[in-house]
Amino acid sequence: MLERYLEFAERTAREAGALTLEYFLTDLAPAEFKGDDTPVTIADRKAEMLIRKRIEEEFPDHQIVGEEFGESASTSTHRWIIDPIDGTKSFVHGVPLYAVLLALEIDGKVEVGCAYFPALDEIIVAATGLGAHWNGKPCRVSEEGAIDRAVCAHIDTAYFAQNGKGAPWQRLQEAVYYNAGWCDAYGYLLVATGRAEIMLDPVMAVWDCGPFPPIFREAGGYFGDWSGNEGNINGGEALATNRLLKNTVVRLLTG
Repeated sequence: MLERYLEFAERTAREAGALTLEYFLTDLAPAEFKGDDTPVTIADRKAEMLIRKRIEEEFPDHQIVGEEFGESASTSTHRWIIDPIDGTKSFVHGVPLYAVLLALEIDGKVEVGCAYFPALDEIIVAATGLGAHWNGKPCRVSEEGAIDRAVCAHIDTAYFAQNGKGAPWQRLQEAVYYNAGWCDAYGYLLVATGRAEIMLDPVMAVWDCGPFPPIFREAGGYFGDWSGNEGNINGGEALATNRLLKNTVVRLLTG
């Protein structure tokens, strides 16, 4: 059954991604700003509406939670998690690192994950026991075990201090070999495909990180909170790395 869910997630994310491209690099996507000062565009809303419609057509009893339209009233054990455009700041500034994120949680555990980057036409998908695949080929995290040779991807550096996590961020960025910014979900793709070793966010909503637990389990890495709790998508923060570096990174972040 997971194969069916995975195929659906990829197909639907690609369809929603194609919709976002109709607005990308045009003057048709002016941003509004929500109460938390994050931007939203017509493309965000239309893409989520499309994904919700596809889920309701194919799995009408499943729960849905999405960034733009909240949570459905269903009590199903299956819950789809949607971020129609992860990285809307990138999207509105014409930076091609934004993603459509779609995941399926079953009985409280995310079993299927898909992250599609429409402007780059890159996709990473995974389901429990089925492996992780990047553009149709198996992918793995890196095998770098030295923190001073590790590449760390991240978002706006000021965001760490603004959310009370400036000190752990300072320790980590001083320990690694190279820090690379403007990443959003693309940073997690880089870690899952072995092109970077660490990606972290000081604040994450469930829709921001829904696909990543199965992607990192199947790619041989770690995804969870900064304290080392694997698979946590409700902790308000997120960390992805490989197994060799996990304990070192967690120690740096927890002091």
